[in-house]
Amino acid sequence: MIILDGKKTSQEMRNEIAKEVETIVKKGGKIPHLAAVLVGNNGASITYVNAKVRDCEEVGFKSTLVKLSETISEKELLEEVAKLNADEDIDGFIVQLPLPKHIDDQKVIMAIDPKKDVDGFHPQNLGRMALNLPSYLPATPMGIMDLLDRYNIETGGKHCVVVGRSHIVGLPASILMGRNHYPGNATVTLTHSRTTNLKELLRDADIIIAALGKPDFITADMVKDGVVVIDVGTTRVVDKSKKSGYKLKGDVDFEGVSPKASYITPVPGGVGPMTRVSLLKNTLMAARNKM
Repeated sequence: MIILDGKKTSQEMRNEIAKEVETIVKKGGKIPHLAAVLVGNNGASITYVNAKVRDCEEVGFKSTLVKLSETISEKELLEEVAKLNADEDIDGFIVQLPLPKHIDDQKVIMAIDPKKDVDGFHPQNLGRMALNLPSYLPATPMGIMDLLDRYNIETGGKHCVVVGRSHIVGLPASILMGRNHYPGNATVTLTHSRTTNLKELLRDADIIIAALGKPDFITADMVKDGVVVIDVGTTRVVDKSKKSGYKLKGDVDFEGVSPKASYITPVPGGVGPMTRVSLLKNTLMAARNKM
């Protein structure tokens, strides 16, 4: 069993990005600039956005954090998005999800200029991805592909079962795994809450991508020997022994499943760091597209 070390792999990728930025600066080019919009005081969102700001500093990007009140109206938020769309110095930006309940997430995503949509959530980018055209890929699925690539995991002809059909992870991951490309060329089964024979499908899977948000949902009796396991789940579970008062649990029972797996991602330290570095990759691409 080999651990797919997202922390180590993402650090290697950040180092590569930093070198490219250094080259751009030496040639007199523009420093890539990422902005993040944070609405309200969601603890997980604040932690995540702050980590993105630190990532930018590490690779030499400029970063801007736009903090907005929980009570901001949808109209006012859309006005902020329009300002970022018009700001020539900003190469890409994200609006951190989830947003307050009175704001329509999709309306905000649709308002982002697709050329600056470094989260890869705009329908134009998702459509281009589905057609295998150049686009900004959603950060988590992109991170999964990079992890498979960096560890040279064979995906062609394999049966990949994706658990969860969200437009952020499950659906785009299923499209990427099925495309005529490496990583890809897998036979993909996309499963969800209405799938009636999930255990049977999982036991047949060569590759499992679990993205449903239920801790320890996938157990050892549900997988076959030699399976490749990509665990996207990050659920906070109460743990009074931890300083934070909680620990992160994946969708896969790591202790039970790992002895049967050929490769497996840990939680934390697997897919999470790859998601963050994917955002940097997209921002660098956005900056290159303006050169």
